[in-house]
Amino acid sequence: MEILWFLIALGLLFGVLGPYVLRRRGGGIRQVAPGAPDAADPEAYGFLRQEQQDVRLPGPDRDLLDVLDVVQATQDWRAASQLLKGTAKEGELRWQRVQAFAGAASLELAERPGVGGAWLRSWRADAPKDPGCAQVYAEFLVQQAWRSSSAGADDFRIILEEARAACGQAALAAPGDPVPYISELAVARGLGDTHEQFDLLWAKVIDRAPQHMGAHLAALHYWCEKWHGSREEADHFATTAAARAPQGSLLAALPLFAVFEHQPDLVIVQDYYRTAVVSKAMEGAMYAAHSAREDDPMLAHVRHLLVHFLIRAERWEEAMRLLVRVDGYVGALPWTLSGDPALEYTVYRNLAVAGYESNGGSPATLAR
Repeated sequence: MEILWFLIALGLLFGVLGPYVLRRRGGGIRQVAPGAPDAADPEAYGFLRQEQQDVRLPGPDRDLLDVLDVVQATQDWRAASQLLKGTAKEGELRWQRVQAFAGAASLELAERPGVGGAWLRSWRADAPKDPGCAQVYAEFLVQQAWRSSSAGADDFRIILEEARAACGQAALAAPGDPVPYISELAVARGLGDTHEQFDLLWAKVIDRAPQHMGAHLAALHYWCEKWHGSREEADHFATTAAARAPQGSLLAALPLFAVFEHQPDLVIVQDYYRTAVVSKAMEGAMYAAHSAREDDPMLAHVRHLLVHFLIRAERWEEAMRLLVRVDGYVGALPWTLSGDPALEYTVYRNLAVAGYESNGGSPATLAR
């Protein structure tokens, strides 16, 4: 027991000192005072400070951010409706934008109970047949359940039952659109649908969007050990999807997400992140990231998770090459599991800078 507490304390100490770990001189990364001549400086690579990281999105979507600013400033829903009308229903982008609008309304309501998110209520009252509104409201209820209640509690189940009805209404408003069914995947997980029930719902998703990465990530959670599956079932789901993925699909990265969902809470095996299973999943994700379109909305999600694994495996240069691509936006796994995603991300990022420089790297040598 004593060794467990020691390791936990060591991990907490590392988290606090992470931003200040610096360049190695002959024997390991050592700590020096911030601002010292020998200090690794993340800003020398063009990285943004912790308070400048955007926690709302995994990567840039200027149109979405501009519309969110307008909607939240004016409480007028029409800009959100127009953006969704112009967003194709077949791709990943619509799903991400629906999530973003729903999340914004949910957070507003949490910050200002009874008042926040008034624009969504007005949208429903003024345009009840708007497919975008129906989808955002259904996803809003899903996020409300997970954010405001404990899984399994009565109010949690009540909200999710309401969300399931809202998903059905959203599906009727936009036949062929996979988004309502993707939202319902989280409902099925929370309500504990049987495998047979979940398979029927999943069939509706893949009939409409067989290569949808966001949908596969939502389904993967159901099959994980902590919910309604097992490590083996989650791995089978992920590897099967990866094997069937066409060239350029990010589904080849799905096994890495399965590994992440089942990694130990406290890793005490020194080479865990260099084991064959983890290394194979990392290579698959790197292949997917290199093959994908640069404008693929899910690419940032894969890169963020890769950053986490590459740093833990002490593959500093590869981590740095990805960090210069994702810095500025931290609304993705694994950072969003923390109460302060920006802090969690910058601790890891600063460790990568220190590790990179300890092995001879510098801003001048980093290939972009």
